[in-house]
Amino acid sequence: MNFYGYKRSDGRAGIRNHVLILPTCACGSETARIVASQVRGAVNIIFNTGCSDVQANTDMSQKILTGFACNPNVFGVVIIGLGCETVPHNKLCEKIQSMTNKPVVSFGIQDEGGTLKTIEKAVRAARELAAEAGLQQKELCDVSELLLGIECGGSDATSGLASNPAVGNLSDKLVDLGASTLMSESIEWIGGEHVLAKRAATPEIHNQIIKICADYEAHLKAAGQDCRAGQPTPGNKFGGLSTIDEKSLGCIRKGGTRPIVEVLEQAQRPTKRGALVMDTAGYDISSVTSMVATGCNAIIFTTGRGTPTGNAIVPVLKVTANAQTFSRMEDNLDVNLSEILDGTLTIDGAGDLLLQKISDVLNGRLTKAEAYGFSDIAVDHVCRFV
Repeated sequence: MNFYGYKRSDGRAGIRNHVLILPTCACGSETARIVASQVRGAVNIIFNTGCSDVQANTDMSQKILTGFACNPNVFGVVIIGLGCETVPHNKLCEKIQSMTNKPVVSFGIQDEGGTLKTIEKAVRAARELAAEAGLQQKELCDVSELLLGIECGGSDATSGLASNPAVGNLSDKLVDLGASTLMSESIEWIGGEHVLAKRAATPEIHNQIIKICADYEAHLKAAGQDCRAGQPTPGNKFGGLSTIDEKSLGCIRKGGTRPIVEVLEQAQRPTKRGALVMDTAGYDISSVTSMVATGCNAIIFTTGRGTPTGNAIVPVLKVTANAQTFSRMEDNLDVNLSEILDGTLTIDGAGDLLLQKISDVLNGRLTKAEAYGFSDIAVDHVCRFV
């Protein structure tokens, strides 16, 4: 299985060729949005942090922003800063340039004399990058260049019974072909971490998975909190999930059955190919944000209750096995796997169907969220006041 993509100088392949308008902080987000609206081929993200924070959270914000810029779906970057944020726009520009050979420019709203002057200069720069991006031709890329993020959100009973196992089957097929898949949301391994850990390729990885869950529960307990109070969510409970253990046993099925070869921190770029997992929060948008920063060039997202979520940089293909949900939210959902529960579609057959759907996305088909221009970003803070 191959696909036509955009080869980058670092050896990775993008399935989109965006010019990214990247704010350094919340104060630059609206200006970035206006700039992107004026240039065909440009996308922006709304960033709600980036300043007035403790160092660990600043580091995480910088990790996310540089990861966005380095994502293989991005051709070039225009950075928009305010001028007095914790990490200035020129420093972020230098950091990104040290990590990639992509064209990167930056502007500061205070430096340029206000919003209108910044927009004028940034639009001109983005227009030039978009013109250059238009010259790049797609090339045949091996499936080994695919890093597929696997996410679930708004889960119900059909998620663990049908859509997650189907995506797990897809994951196995892709790993067998030489691609990589990445599952996250470590809080939703709790109660099933021993099952997930059995897939570890080494004893060290097994112990990492167990430790992540133990540390998370201990961290919350020290702060007087209990993850089992917030999980499952009210929507999960309404959809038939009674405990976090039940939710986790369904959640981890979407990762498939192949050996886990690496455990990543949030937004960490993988060093190995195959089945991967990443330690993130249980908030789906935050997990997708981290997977985009990690370098996923496509994401598949299962849901039982339904969600409109999307990402500006990476296409998000949304799947449900709940027939009522698909009928009610067909404007937002891409794939209906409810025939699994009807008994007219096998899990293996659903995996084949999803393989074709992913192949279409890799070769240019827009997901529904992508066509709408949806973009949801959330950065998980590593330090919180409680």
